[in-house]
Amino acid sequence: MAGREKFVCTCTACVEHPRGAEASAHRKVNRAITGLDEKQARRVLGLMAEREGHGGVASLSRITGMSRTTIAQGRQELAGEDLVPEGRVRKPGGGRKSLEKKGQS
Repeated sequence: MAGREKFVCTCTACVEHPRGAEASAHRKVNRAITGLDEKQARRVLGLMAEREGHGGVASLSRITGMSRTTIAQGRQELAGEDLVPEGRVRKPGGGRKSLEKKGQS
């Protein structure tokens, strides 16, 4: 399964000071999650958001381009509220519908 596409952070720190420490940290986060599948990425970001504390989910959402609800779901999964069956990336029925099913509706 292919990993996520690399996201380029467009926050003020990355735009104004692309060689700064904060921009470097943002690039590292994006590089780290690029090779992960969706489930792994949201869990890693959920853990990072939990460690960052208040505002962590919103901050990581801006840095990575991943939705806040997806990162929050990763936090819930790590707390033991995993709604995604083992061996799957999403819940059954989750994600975009295939073109065949879309055309039939």
